[in-house]
Amino acid sequence: MAYATINPYTGETLKTFPEATDQEVQTALTEAYDAFKSWRHTPFAERAKIMTAAANILRRDIDKYSKLLTLEMGKIYAEAKAETILSAEIFEYYAKHAEELLKAEKLPVADPKEGEAVLIHQPQGIVFAIEPWNFPFYQIARIIAPQLSAGNTVILKHASNVPQCAAAFDDLMKEAGLPKGGFRNLYTARHHTETILKDPRVCGVALTGSEGAGVIVAGIAAQALKKSTMELGGSDAFLVLDDADLEKTAKWAAFGRHWNAGQVCVSAKRLIVADAVYDRFVELYKAEVAKLKAGDPMDPSTTLAPLSSQKAADDLKAQVEEAKKHGAVVETIGNPVPEKGAFFQPLLMTNLHENNEARLWEFFGPVTQLYRAKDDADAIRIANDSPFGLGGSVFTKDTKRGVKVAEQIYTGMVYINHPTMVKADLPFGGVARSGYGRELIGLGIKEFVNHKLIDVVDIDAPF
Repeated sequence: MAYATINPYTGETLKTFPEATDQEVQTALTEAYDAFKSWRHTPFAERAKIMTAAANILRRDIDKYSKLLTLEMGKIYAEAKAETILSAEIFEYYAKHAEELLKAEKLPVADPKEGEAVLIHQPQGIVFAIEPWNFPFYQIARIIAPQLSAGNTVILKHASNVPQCAAAFDDLMKEAGLPKGGFRNLYTARHHTETILKDPRVCGVALTGSEGAGVIVAGIAAQALKKSTMELGGSDAFLVLDDADLEKTAKWAAFGRHWNAGQVCVSAKRLIVADAVYDRFVELYKAEVAKLKAGDPMDPSTTLAPLSSQKAADDLKAQVEEAKKHGAVVETIGNPVPEKGAFFQPLLMTNLHENNEARLWEFFGPVTQLYRAKDDADAIRIANDSPFGLGGSVFTKDTKRGVKVAEQIYTGMVYINHPTMVKADLPFGGVARSGYGRELIGLGIKEFVNHKLIDVVDIDAPF
C-alpha cells in the first residue's frame, strides 16, 4: 500500500510517504492510551476549547487546507472550501453540545424500591478510524470531533492517496492544543489493521469506505470482540413524482449526481421518474448536465472535477462496459471532458430491468442510472430494489405525499425536495449493505462510550 500524492488533474506524483513500521504503530498505541488515561478526566469545557480552536484554525487557514483537498483528490476549489467549513462546523457543534449530549440520564423505574437508576456515558479508550479519500477532511472531522469530545482518543488510517490531508489534520489538532497522543495519523500497512484492532487498549473501529473493506475490517473487529461502525457504499434513489417542479428538480438532480465528480456515497445515483413527466424531465436533466464545465479544479469556472485518480476512471469505464454486457443502454450526455487528467464523461444508463444485475451496482462517478416508474408504488419498489440503504430523495409539490413515500423507502436518510446532504447537526448513516451505526449529533458521540447503569438501592429493598 503506497501512500502518495498524485495530482488527478496533471497525473504528476508530487510526494510519497513510507508506511509506518511495526514499532511506530506500537508507539502510537502506547501514546494514545497514555493520553486517554488523562483525557477521559478532562472537563468538557477544556475539550470544547480545543474543538473550537481547531475550527478557528480551519477557518483562518481555509485556503491552505482547501488547496490540499484539490491537490490530492481533484475536488473543485469551491467544493474544497465548503468541505473545510463543514469540518469546522462539526468541531463547533461538539464544542457547544457535547456535554449536554453526554449528560447522565435518570431512568424511570416502575417501583421506587428498584432504586434511583442513572445511565452515565463514559469513554472507553482508543478508537481506530479508517477513512476514505472522497472527503479527506470531513471524514476525519466527523469521527474525531465526537470521539475526542466524548473523552476517547483516536488513531487514523486514511486513504493512501490523501496522505498530506491526513498529516494536515494531525498538525491541526496539535496546534489546537490537543495533548500528545490524543489524535495520531499513521500510514499503516495492511497487516497493521489486525494488530491495532486486537490490541486491548482499542475499544472499536469506525470505517467509512467500500463494502469490501467493511467486510474485512468488521470481521477482524468481530474476532477481537470490538465494536465497529460501518459507513459503506450507497446507490441513492432520487424519486421524481408526477407533480414535481421539473425545472428545479432537474437542477437538483444534475447537482446531486455530479458534485464531487459523482464520487459521493450519497450521490443521487438512481433517477426514478414518474411516467407522466418522464420525457420532459429527461430533456431538462440532459440540458442541466450540458451546463457542467470540466477543467482545472482550481479554476473558479470549473463545475465538474476529474475523478480522484486515473485508476478510478479506468475502473469506472470497465464497470460501465460490464453493465453493457448485461443489457444496459448507455448514452453520452453533457459536453466533452478534457483528455488531460482523470476525467470521466457523464453517461446516462437505461434498460436496467429486473434481469440486469447492473441495476444493483454502485457507480462511483458521473454515471446516471435512469428508471421509469408507473406510479408512486412502482417508484418505491424500484427504490427498494437495491442492496444498499443509505440515503434518498423525493421530489413533489405535496410534501405530505413526499413524507408518505419517504417512510416506505428502506434507507437511513430521505430528504424531501433536496438531494441527500451532509450537515454538522444532522445524523448520517444507513442500513442493509450500506452499513450500520450512525455518525454526527448525539448518535455519533455515543457509538464508542460505555452506557453504564448506576442504581442506588435501599439496602433493605427486596431482591
